[in-house]
Amino acid sequence: MKTIRCLPGLLLFALLLLPPAEGHADGTMELSKGQTVYVPAYSHIYVGNRERPFLLTITLSIRNIDAKNPVTITAADYYDTKGKRIRKYLEQPVSLGPWESIRYIVPQKDKSGGSGANFVVEWSAEKGVNPVLVETIMIGAESQQGISFTSRGQAISTAH
Repeated sequence: MKTIRCLPGLLLFALLLLPPAEGHADGTMELSKGQTVYVPAYSHIYVGNRERPFLLTITLSIRNIDAKNPVTITAADYYDTKGKRIRKYLEQPVSLGPWESIRYIVPQKDKSGGSGANFVVEWSAEKGVNPVLVETIMIGAESQQGISFTSRGQAISTAH
């Protein structure tokens, strides 16, 4: 019987150990009308003692994760290791409906970005929405060796 009386206390203790939920104390999520997002990318990484470049294909993935509202992608620019813009992927804005996504590819043979390449993505919305999910996926294969990994974007400014 003593074990049963301790059970509510143990459950409360276990709940206190859980990480806090994303968003605000009142349970709402942080909505945004737009952001500028920095996304790390790698056109190659270095392998072995001689630091031989291992070339990678980069996929930039931009996802509207709002269930009800569209977002507009206004920029998707690719920069090299020294911060010089190499490519501007959008000539005009692109609208993404709820749950829609778009992708841009940097081919494996294109090593212009270097190991410190990145994308800067800008998006906007008419009303507050769930922030767009932006990530890069890098993959490469060579001589029976393959590698793949992802990088998640980080908002560096928000619309007011």
